Order: sequence, then C-alpha cells, then structure tokens
Amino acid sequence: MIRAVLSFICLTAALAPAQPPPRRMVIHVETHDKGEWKTVDPATIFESGAQVRFRVKANFAGYLYVMNQGTSGDYTLLFPREDTGMQNRLDPDVEYIVPATAGGAFRVTGPPGQDTVYWMVTPLEIGAGGNPRPGYVPLPPPPPAGTKLNTLVPRCDDAVFRARGECIDSTAGPRKVQDPAKLPPNLKAVPDLRSRELVFIREKNAAVVSSPAGATGPVVYEFRLAHK
Repeated sequence: MIRAVLSFICLTAALAPAQPPPRRMVIHVETHDKGEWKTVDPATIFESGAQVRFRVKANFAGYLYVMNQGTSGDYTLLFPREDTGMQNRLDPDVEYIVPATAGGAFRVTGPPGQDTVYWMVTPLEIGAGGNPRPGYVPLPPPPPAGTKLNTLVPRCDDAVFRARGECIDSTAGPRKVQDPAKLPPNLKAVPDLRSRELVFIREKNAAVVSSPAGATGPVVYEFRLAHK
C-alpha cells in the first residue's frame, strides 16, 4: 500500500506543469565614444550632446514601447517610430538594439537633470482600428506652466568615482514608477498596466528588471537618464 501511494505521488509530480521562470529583461546602455560604441554604467551622467542607445534582451516574448519626458517637460515617443524602427516585438533570448535602425542613436539634450524614460512591455501589440502602429499614443502635452520638473544638476557619487573613476549618479538608472498617478495619460490608459511586481537588480554595466514567475499583463517602469 505504501509503495502504491508513493508511485501515485511521483506520477502526479511528473505530470504537473513546470513553473515558468521569472520574466527578466537585461538592459545595457551604450554611448558613442571615439568612433565606437562603449557599454557604460546605466547610472552614468552623460554630457550634453552625447549619443546613446540601448541593448535589450528578455527571456519572454512581448512588445516594447519607449517614451521620454525630457528635463524641458516635453514628451517624445522614442520607439517604435519611423526613424527609430517600427519592429518592436521582443522574442525570448534575442538581443535587440534600440533604436533599431542602422547607425541609429538618441542624442542627449535639454537642461541638466534626469530625463524620465518610460519603458512599457505588453504581451500583445497595442493598436486601434486594426492598425498596430504607434498611432495609439498621441503624445501628452507639456506639463502646465509652473510645473516643477526634475532639473537638479546630477552629482557624481564620490565613492564610486574614487573606486572606478566614473561619474555615476546613484539615483539614475531603472526603478519602479514612483507615482502611478503621474504617469503620462497615454500610458495610464493601457488596461491593467502595473509596475509593483518588478524587482530591479544592478549588475556590472547592466540593469536587470525582473517580475515574478507566472506574471502576465503589461508592465511599465522608469529609466532615469542623467545628464549635464
């Protein structure tokens, strides 16, 4: 009798579906320096006019949308769009470069501070009226006159600078949305959009964003890009 019960338990365990791994996205930030692309710490303080791009790899499928609010207050849809690449599908374990065009890059401009770059990943491509292209995101207007933006001049972390000789702002890089109520209206309109499950891990010259096993639905997080 004991043997039969053990056999049943083993058979049940063998038939149980395997728990999917946590969803994980690895982001590298690269800057164009002396004619070549160089991977840097995501919290690097960039000079005005610097060219940057992102190298992204996820272990799950989805669609990526990237929008920036600069230190001037203006919103810009960074990706996908005609001049940065319209193919925004992520396949598991495939590395992508954003912008997804040959020789493409984003140029850092605007008053010193931290741009807020919103990264949204959805399980299905978002569209309306059968058109899957990013016409679904009419850009929000600039904040009302007098709105206080994050325009403080980023400061190098002295401990990191001494140890590595790099100008790093420890408050920059990826993090969860601090106040969901302040998300741009076009992102808040996405059903079931959330960021509370996300875990952020800093690795050498890389940022890792992870969500729990079995998590579904669209997610959003901020990437603070510091610049002088």
